[in-house]
Amino acid sequence: MISELSARRIISYAVLASLIVATLVLIYSGLIGEPVVAVVKGNSMLPLLREGDIVIIMNVKPSEINTGDVIVFKTFTGTLVIHRVIGITVEDGKYYYVTKGDNNPFPDFTHFVDGKGVPYERVVGKVMGFNNAVFKIPYLGNLALMARKEN
Repeated sequence: MISELSARRIISYAVLASLIVATLVLIYSGLIGEPVVAVVKGNSMLPLLREGDIVIIMNVKPSEINTGDVIVFKTFTGTLVIHRVIGITVEDGKYYYVTKGDNNPFPDFTHFVDGKGVPYERVVGKVMGFNNAVFKIPYLGNLALMARKEN
């Protein structure tokens, strides 16, 4: 006979597997745009995101990014950063996002243009989420990070 704890664990795994399958179906059917999958590296978004977590990044219009969203943007050198939007400025029709890692003490001033924020042109997309929670697959990306270190 299955214990109550084991039954809960089985149900939890079944729900997680169902969410993953449903997300993949939505992605491949084109219902949620052209997503990109990224592996988190570093600890700037702790405790929300940990190194090795996999996130799905959605293409969005500038007006679809809100304060509190987690976005991915390119630095001046082309490195990708996953941080939260803490402010938005619109100037002459151009969007700029003030970003900050949840685990960082200060906003990302070094990535801003003219002190306004990260311009929309450098935004790769918004991390997929629901009700202010990001969708992530914990730790699975560690395999990719290990493979990258070996090369």
